[in-house]
Formats: sequence, structure tokens, C-alpha cells
Amino acid sequence: MKSHAPDIPADAAATIVRLADVPAEPLPGTPPGATPVPPSAGDADPAGQAALARARAFADPLLGGERLDTGEDALGHADGVAAILHDIGASPAMQAAAYLVYAADYLQRPEEVVAKSFGSSYASLMLHTLKLVQIQRAAREARVGPADRAVQTERVRKMLLAFSRDLRVVLLRLASRLQTMRWYAASRTPCPEAMALETQQVFAPLANRLGIWQIKWELEDLSFRFLQPDEYKRMARLLDEKRVEREAAVEAFRRQLAAQFAEAGLPAEVQGRPKHLYSIWKKMHGKGLDFARVFDVRAMRVIVDDVPACYAALAHVQQRYSVVPGEFDDYIAKPKPNGYQSLHTVVLDDDGRTVEVQIRTRAMHEHAEYGVAAHWAYKEAGAKGYAGVSASGADEERIAEARRSVLRQLLAWERDFAERATADERHDDRIYVFTPQAAVIELPAGATPVDFAYTLHTDLGHRCRGAKVDGAMVPLNTPLANGQTVEVTAIKEGGPSLDWLNPDLGYLASSRAKTKVRAWFNALAQSQTIAKGRELVEKLLQREGRTAIKLDDLAARLGFRGADALFEVVGKDEYSLRNIEQLLRPPAEAPTADDVIALRRSKGDGAAPRGGVLVVGVDSLLTNLARCCRPAPPDAIGGFVTRGKGVAVHRVDCTNFRHMRERQPERVIPVAWGTPQGGKGGEALYPVDVLVEAGDRPALLRDISEVFAKEKMNVTGVYTQTVKHVRGGTAWMTFTVEVSDAARLAAVLAQVAHVPGVRQARRK
Repeated sequence: MKSHAPDIPADAAATIVRLADVPAEPLPGTPPGATPVPPSAGDADPAGQAALARARAFADPLLGGERLDTGEDALGHADGVAAILHDIGASPAMQAAAYLVYAADYLQRPEEVVAKSFGSSYASLMLHTLKLVQIQRAAREARVGPADRAVQTERVRKMLLAFSRDLRVVLLRLASRLQTMRWYAASRTPCPEAMALETQQVFAPLANRLGIWQIKWELEDLSFRFLQPDEYKRMARLLDEKRVEREAAVEAFRRQLAAQFAEAGLPAEVQGRPKHLYSIWKKMHGKGLDFARVFDVRAMRVIVDDVPACYAALAHVQQRYSVVPGEFDDYIAKPKPNGYQSLHTVVLDDDGRTVEVQIRTRAMHEHAEYGVAAHWAYKEAGAKGYAGVSASGADEERIAEARRSVLRQLLAWERDFAERATADERHDDRIYVFTPQAAVIELPAGATPVDFAYTLHTDLGHRCRGAKVDGAMVPLNTPLANGQTVEVTAIKEGGPSLDWLNPDLGYLASSRAKTKVRAWFNALAQSQTIAKGRELVEKLLQREGRTAIKLDDLAARLGFRGADALFEVVGKDEYSLRNIEQLLRPPAEAPTADDVIALRRSKGDGAAPRGGVLVVGVDSLLTNLARCCRPAPPDAIGGFVTRGKGVAVHRVDCTNFRHMRERQPERVIPVAWGTPQGGKGGEALYPVDVLVEAGDRPALLRDISEVFAKEKMNVTGVYTQTVKHVRGGTAWMTFTVEVSDAARLAAVLAQVAHVPGVRQARRK
């Protein structure tokens, strides 16, 4: 079908004006919201016939001389579709819809014109069918690789199933595809492989699910002809060999069987069953059979009045002829999943040739041939059926059960592929949109351009900053609809926004996309933690003069799988740097009495040594304030005797001090704050590290430094690190300040925490 809508010709416009004066009629047998397909009994319906005549007269001037994109004559194609619908039992109203669907491509406002001239039911059917045609065409023409072609086919199948809620749309598409395949075969025009594959893998299975064998078998044979021409010709030659003799034998058997039923007083219609190349080839190929072992090449179909007559006919056949063992199926007692019912047996004729005999009632035969189209025999409301035919209670129950059976088959077909999808991928909640290259993308209902970008590629989703839908720019939280073409605008580098995870803003509908956004932010937080840990480890190595050591080797010696794993636990404060110090330094021996005596510097004079710390019970020992925890009065402190460096003074809550005390308790000695040397009139100052985390912004360092200056705290060192991300950046700052009393520091940190952008300020 074409996608343009040229100006309406003068004669067509006149037709529209005339038709507009006629009162609009709904599809016969189609109340609002229902989706029935009337049967061929509608041929006797004057209203339906009138609608069909009006629809063809309406389409004639629009379609005459036009060509579809396949090359078919547009009016001829519509005539063929209407004829196929007639053959499968569709009403004249359904046949009329076939003309309107194709005429719509040549109207400026098709929905408005068709609704005014024929009724809203026709307009709705036309629009749904056109939308499905556009999606299928785009899926076939998509520029995708062979590996993705199967995915495209699966999505077309899901789309057809989604539209199957209106069975009229599906029947129109089946009839249209059959007519197109017939045209390719009759005109000897090569059929595109994508269309033949779609016919074989999507349309034929759909006809099978609906039980329309007449269309299913023909679609299979035609697609087989174009997809495997050599095999098709081979099968045709096998069937053509001795065809005249075989057909004569089949006809003789048919007459013989019919005469025997008549003699037995069993009313029965005996037919020869048509042969289908693809089904025979598939049976030979799938079961590894020789052509001679395919029993249903010669086949009879026996149609009787009721179920008891089916079993009576079966008994007669099996008594009269030799039965082939293992070749009997009772599909009446146990119908096929799609509702097919029949008795199948294989016997030998008088010449010893195999013949398959299928026995069924007239109702079973109609269902087998026309499937769902045979079951919309009456209107959904009222005692009078279609064309005035009454529906008895038994008939109504049979029709209702047939409809339920059809819905069960559609749901079963859905489950065939829904089991391979996640919970949010069921077709009821899916939409189908296109890339600019016409590839079909399946998304959850309510999906946005951001969901679309993440479906294509995770990195594209991270960098997505804008989108066009059908060529128009839209906000990123715009819900998409079926059939739209979406194009994403992305930056070269960047990441997602935290706003995308806010459900109130509606940026994401896909759980998969939400997971990818969360993973990005988790990875960002991890990288920031690793950067923090790297900084701490590298500073330690600088203090120890071991910067030449390889970080991966250091991590391995500490039992980590890599340097990043070490940095991560250090950055989380889950691993003490003291462990690294002990690895870098040789093990120290336990202190002896001589070691302690060697630490004496001078006789006690009542004053504490430099640093303001007294070692309890020992005069004037050399003391050093540990850099890992930087103690200051009035912190609770403890001492640890080092080799050659005196007593290291730690805060008692220091992680390093706790580990050393657990491993070497004999080296721990009590210490206390005392009056520092020269302390009369002078105040000792102690260095303390303060850690500040804040959102990065201009003048942040200046504002924090002003707080320390206002409180008369001398800042002796500053180290800053900033990690940029999509929402700005995060700054980590380490200030070294001098205090005489650590208790005063809490009030100063409270003021720092009130600086704009500061998230936390604490003593390190």
C-alpha cells in the first residue's frame, strides 16, 4: 500500500458527496466494542450486499490504475481480498471493509470521510488495519543484519497478536497477504525473501491458530515455493509422477466408499482431500520418511451428521479395509489445542495402497476449513441471528464455546513466546516504535525516549539529552505510542540524571533502563570511594618513602585481588592503614628494660616533655603524637613504645592503636596530658585533621577558610579532591588546623557545616 494521500479525483469526490447523504451503518453483526466476523450466510443479507456495492463504487475511482508497493493493481488486490474473505465465510460488510482500507491511502482525511460515509465501525477497522500494515512494512524494510532478522520477525508476531483483539483486522491482513502471495506466483514475479519468511513464520502460524486451514495451507505452499524453489519443484515432480493413475485410483476409492456407506444406510459425503506440498515435505523432512511412507498423499474426507455417525463410519471403514497399525488418531475425544476435531485412520485399498481417511461432522468440517470465521454466525445480542436466522440455545452455547476456544488459542500462542520474556514484556503492555533505520523496537507501554535509548544501547541511554518523535522535538519524558519513529540526540560524554529515577517525573517506564541508571550511579560512587582510598594509600607511601612500590603487588601481599579492591575498603574506612605500615616496616622486637632506659632524655623537672604528654611512671620519655589520629587535649590517649622513635601517642579510639594493642599488648604504656614545657604563660597548639564533604562550587574553599579564620584557628595545610559528574561534582577537603583544646573544635565544625553546599564536616 502507498503511504501518500493525493488530492481526491473529481469523480471520487462526487462519489463521496453522494455517499455522505446515505445514513451511516455499522458493520452488520458488530455491536460497539465487539469484534465478530459474520459468516457467508450474509450473502442473503440485503444491507450487507448494499454496503459491499457502495464500498466498491467508492474505491473504484480512487484505486483504478494505481499500483501498490508490491506492484499489484490496487483495485485488483482489493477485489482479491474481498473474494478470499467471501470464501472463508466473512460477511459482505467485512468484504466492504477491504475496499475502504485500500482506498484510505488516497484520501486526505480518511477517518473523517469513511466515518461520515460508512460509519465509525468501518473507520476504526480501517485505521487499525492501516497502522498494522505500516508497522509490518517498516519491519520488513528495516536495515538490520541477519542475526537481528529473527528478532524483527518475533516482534511482528507480537504486534499481530496485540491487534488480534479485533479479529476483523487479523482476518483482513491474512486475506491481504494470501492475495499478494497469489499475485507473486501468478505473475511469476520474484517474492522478496523478507515477505516470504514473514508469511511462513508469522501469517501461516496465525491462520493455524485461528483454525483457518484453507488459508494456512496455501500460505505455507506459496512461501515454500519462493523460499526453497528447488525443494518445491522436487515435491511437485513427486506428486505429478503417475498423477493421472493416482487420481483415478483415488476417485475409484471415493466412489467405492460412498457406495458402501449408502448400502449400510449411513448418510455421508465423501470427498478427496487436497494435497499440500509443504505439509508433505515437512513430514518427510521432519520424520526422515521416504515419499512412499507419507500416507496422506492419498486421502479421503468423510462428512457425516453427528458424532455417533463418525464412530459408526470409522467402524465400517476399519471392518472393510486393512488398517495400518499405529496410524489412528481420535481428535474428537481429544481435540487439538486449536479446537480441531476429526477421526484419522490409514487403511490399505484393494490394491494394497495406503489411503488416509478423515471422518468428521459438518460443524467440525466448517471449523477445520474456516476456523474462527465459521463461528461468528449470529449477532451478539437478540434472538434473531444474522440475516434473520434464529439461533437456538444449543447454537448459542456452541458459538460461545467456539469464541472461548479462539481466545484460548490466541493466549496459548502468546505464552509460546511470552515465557521467554520478563514480566514487563507481555504483549498487552508493549508498544512498537521505529528507529530512523526502520528497525522495530519493542518497549513497555508508557515508555519514553530515554527508555528507547537504553534499549538500543546502554551508553546511548547514558548520553541521551534530546529526542525527536516523527521529526518533532519532544521532552525526554514524553510517552511514546505505537508506530512512531524515534531519533535520539546524545552528547559525546556524560551520564544520566538522578531526575530520571524520580517516578513522579516520568522519565523511565522500563525496569531494565532503571537498573542501568542505578548501576551508573553505583559505579560513580564506587569510583569516588576508590579515588579516596588511593589518595590515603599514596600519602602513606610518601610518608614511608616507598613510592616506588607497585600498588598491585602491595594489594596482593595484603590479600586483595587488585589495587582497586584495596583502595575501596580503605576509602570506606573498613581497612586500617596501620596494616600497610606494618607490612612496609620490618617487625620490631619486644622492648627491653635497656630500650626504655635509652628513651630517657633528662631528669624530671616537674614539666612534661615537648608535646605536653607525660609517660606515667617514667620520667621524660621521648613522645610523638601519631599522625593517623592526631590526638589533642582533652582526648583520651594511650602510648605505644616504638623502636628508636620513643612513645607514639594515639587516641584510644584510634583504629591503628586498637590493632596494635591487640597484637602487642606488652608495648602499650599509659600516658597522660601534662603541662607542656614553657607552658607558663604560653599555650601549646596541636595539629588536628578536619574532613569536609561538599557539593563543588566556586569560592567554596574561601568560604570554609573564612570560618576557621573568624574562630582564630590557624590552618597549616589543605588537601582537596573533586569528582565531576552530571549534576556538578563532589569536593572532599582535608584541613589541618592547630588547636589548644579539641573540645572547642566541635563548635567550629558546626559553623562549617552551615556553609552553603557543605554536606558534612567532621574530625578525621
